[in-house]
Amino acid sequence: MAENKTQPTDVPVAEFLDAIPEAARREQGYELLRIFTETTGVEPVMWGPSLIGFGSYHYVSPSNPRSNGEWMRVGFSPRKAAISLYGLKDVAASKSVLPGLGTFKEAVGCLYVKRLSDISEDVLRELITLGFMRADSA
Repeated sequence: MAENKTQPTDVPVAEFLDAIPEAARREQGYELLRIFTETTGVEPVMWGPSLIGFGSYHYVSPSNPRSNGEWMRVGFSPRKAAISLYGLKDVAASKSVLPGLGTFKEAVGCLYVKRLSDISEDVLRELITLGFMRADSA
């Protein structure tokens, strides 16, 4: 079985966010922390060195059933080039909501946003809720 290399850690989320050198990116990280925490109702956990995750579920890769493990239900990373948002487009219901988010780029496993001001907080919260409430078999 291929195990996910990115695992939950005991590093405090605030320690990670406080270490972000760029003030604007650090502030956006704290704003996302507030939004994700309020929306999910759970405490954040660092996944690997730079991902902040909320909840977890067991996944099985559709292309390789031997590839499975635990992954965050939703999360984010305030990276230098763009903010990465995870788990927001992985459920069918999010497809109809996603166009209202604002300006973003899509990748296979995440969305990239340059600035929080580029997206709708209300739509972000709806996408977080949809991703977080996914069935455990998603």
